[in-house]
Amino acid sequence: MKFLGTSWSIDIPKTSSFVKVTALALFSLALLILFTRYSTTYFFLPFSSDAAVSVNASSSAVVVPSPSPPPPPNIILTPPSPSPVVETTGLLDEDGIMTDNFTVGDSSDLRLPEDFGNSSYLRGASERERVGGGARARLSVESYKVCDQRMVNYVPCLDRTSAIAKMSSSEKGEKYERHCAAEGKGLNCLVPRPKGYRRPILWPRSRDEVWFDNIPHMRLVEYKAGQNLISVKKDKFVFPSDGLQFIHGADKYLDQISAMVPDIAFGYNTRVALDIGCGVASFGAFLMQRNVTTLSIATKDIHENQIQFALERGVPAMVAVFATHRMLFPTQAFDLIHCSRCKVNFTCDDGILLLEVDRLLRAGGYFVWAAQPVFKHEEILQEQWKEIEDLASSICWKLVKKEGYIAIWQKPMNNSCYHSRDNAVHPPLCESNDDPDDVWYVGLKSCITQLPSNGYGANVSKWPARLHQPPDRLQSIKHDASLSRKELFHAESKFAAALHDLQIDCWVINVVPVNGFNTLPILYDRGLIGVMHDWCEPFDTYPRTYDLLHASGLFSIEKNRKKCNMSTIMLEMDRMLRPGGHVYIRDTVHVINELDEIATAMGWMNVQNDVGEGPNTSWRILRSEKHF
Repeated sequence: MKFLGTSWSIDIPKTSSFVKVTALALFSLALLILFTRYSTTYFFLPFSSDAAVSVNASSSAVVVPSPSPPPPPNIILTPPSPSPVVETTGLLDEDGIMTDNFTVGDSSDLRLPEDFGNSSYLRGASERERVGGGARARLSVESYKVCDQRMVNYVPCLDRTSAIAKMSSSEKGEKYERHCAAEGKGLNCLVPRPKGYRRPILWPRSRDEVWFDNIPHMRLVEYKAGQNLISVKKDKFVFPSDGLQFIHGADKYLDQISAMVPDIAFGYNTRVALDIGCGVASFGAFLMQRNVTTLSIATKDIHENQIQFALERGVPAMVAVFATHRMLFPTQAFDLIHCSRCKVNFTCDDGILLLEVDRLLRAGGYFVWAAQPVFKHEEILQEQWKEIEDLASSICWKLVKKEGYIAIWQKPMNNSCYHSRDNAVHPPLCESNDDPDDVWYVGLKSCITQLPSNGYGANVSKWPARLHQPPDRLQSIKHDASLSRKELFHAESKFAAALHDLQIDCWVINVVPVNGFNTLPILYDRGLIGVMHDWCEPFDTYPRTYDLLHASGLFSIEKNRKKCNMSTIMLEMDRMLRPGGHVYIRDTVHVINELDEIATAMGWMNVQNDVGEGPNTSWRILRSEKHF
């Protein structure tokens, strides 16, 4: 039988306090940012296998975990202590039917290898302990050293200057793409914090100002001088909303878009947006109050720290580039895609970059382009406008409105326009065997991604109804329990959906593993956001991004996969975790004991807890805190 969803409860207080929690799922759940008023900032990083996380709506209190001293009030940390309450959501029987008639015990699917981790960090002889009547070996791990201070903002796959220097060409932006180190050659130390690092400013103030010492870099300020995009005021960076990007302010800019095309309907028809070349993410920051989740992306280039500023402000953001590979998002992901002065040449190489935008844009969705060629009459700019206008027409986009410096196109709802084109028209349609959701290290393609003939992806419900209504694309997901996809949908609705039902203003990035079933299209159809990733490689984010990391079953799965050591993932967790942040890991007893040793070697304070599933369970919980 397939284990579907034993869940535990996380008690979250429903108070007037405004708590911001950011989370990034290392396995199948998600990057979460929680906003509740006037409290502190916390980032929550859940990693999960098949277990679903539930939020207990009946509780109104949070128990702060040991071993750390009590933090300030109104801080959401981890599930309460002692052991979490177990809630059964069911199993699939041999007929694919949900049942709650089962016994929790060992998982025979894990098939854990007996060897452990990175042998270069093991020391001394194993020490034998008795646990639950059986003997196990407890391995001791040497303490990790702190990296050179020059690595304070190190992003492993994007900062490999030696690999970039060897590239024969980078005219298409290849040097800004991922160039990860070979297995065993990656990060082996603890990334330091900047001198003077402080606890982040609280949301909603963080939208408008952040501590200078947390991102002590002036390059973006100097480069954008005169644009009123970002400036320094005493010990803070401040972010005016009325810079050159949005002349009359971000709110009025959004009002103009809404007036131009009322059908966009932020927070109703448009729930999920992508902001390309986002700067410091003011577009996404101001859309949050309109009930729209915007994923802001930008290149780690001369501007260097713009995504770091976005994350410090509390906006969903990732380092990503339109270059030679597909974005790590599924087809028909975004209801609206935005580019304001993003400096992406969409018409180069026969329009291959605009074709990638087309792949990502939902059927009937809108592309908003704010740029000089829209309104200026210089000859070269008018040539650029004609090029993108012709390209958009060739891929069946309709120019809905052009006003001032903004142009808005709409993608067709179906394939009828594509099929009515002359066969000689370019770009061509992609081959029928092309999987548009295959994105991990897959190159861009100079073809139009066809829409499903059954309308999947185009006929999603309005927000917030779409959060709870199983989308049609659920039927297209490859899964080993095909008869119970809708039961799976409901069983796995106990995290992001539950947070919304509790009226907790939050955003969640679901990180789907490359070695699992690709459920990203379903997440986007529900109005959520996510990304594909392999956790044996570093994630494309800056150090000190998240405050709380949570994992369930991740390490057992990766250990069985035998591609990387557990220490590789733990060191990456430490890089992403903010000082004073917390970690909550649920896994087998065997794995938890090994992780405890690695966590101790990294300087974390740790405590183990039972999972509350009875005497025969093989699972345990590790709770850790990173020193501030």
